[in-house]
Amino acid sequence: MPDGKRRRRGGAAARRRERASRAARNALPPGSELAPDEELVSGSKGKGRTLVIACGALAREILHLKKVLGKETIDLHCLPASWHNTPGYIVDGVQARIRQARAEGYDRILVGYADCGTGGRLDSLLKEEGIERLSGAHCYAFYSGVDAFMDDPERDARSFFLTDYLVRHFDTLVWKGMMLDSHPELVRDCFGNYEKLVYLAQTDDPELTKMAEEAAHRLGLAFERRFTGYGDLERAVSAL
Repeated sequence: MPDGKRRRRGGAAARRRERASRAARNALPPGSELAPDEELVSGSKGKGRTLVIACGALAREILHLKKVLGKETIDLHCLPASWHNTPGYIVDGVQARIRQARAEGYDRILVGYADCGTGGRLDSLLKEEGIERLSGAHCYAFYSGVDAFMDDPERDARSFFLTDYLVRHFDTLVWKGMMLDSHPELVRDCFGNYEKLVYLAQTDDPELTKMAEEAAHRLGLAFERRFTGYGDLERAVSAL
């Protein structure tokens, strides 16, 4: 290939994805960032379709359910899972994406969040917008099934939960995210009041189970695995 002339990687399709990603990013609040491109799924946007605006932690699961349930008219837009550390971004980001979705002409919108630490602000927004969200206060509840999760709250009063997503990203979100790698003395401070780590498994994956058990060991907690499947998330996607 002549000097100074390099083939652009990905070609026209890659450039279209880049433009779409940039346009979507511009629709979000200042300082916000989108989830990685692989978590942004666009199709034939607009009329006749449903948009799910979801937490990035649910991307893999929603895409799987969309495929196995044959929901070809569902599009998915995931916002960053890291916003759980700044819940105010969740409300502002969801509001911005709702406005964009309505401008795009979507027939229906579902918000793939629980309350997720927004203190009722997300519910207030969605009531004004006339849009439904997933039930429950957090993803642990709708994976377990909200009714089942609330049936015996004392059972898990001193439990620390992981989902498939959190197991995969334990090092980034928990071990390094809470600075336990550089300050191991914080393990006791942060987790001393917990008794066990409960892995709510969406998939029957021995490797993830092993990783979850190792995480429990690192935190000094007993380990329990509960296979939940997709719980209320599957029912919500199925109903669309």
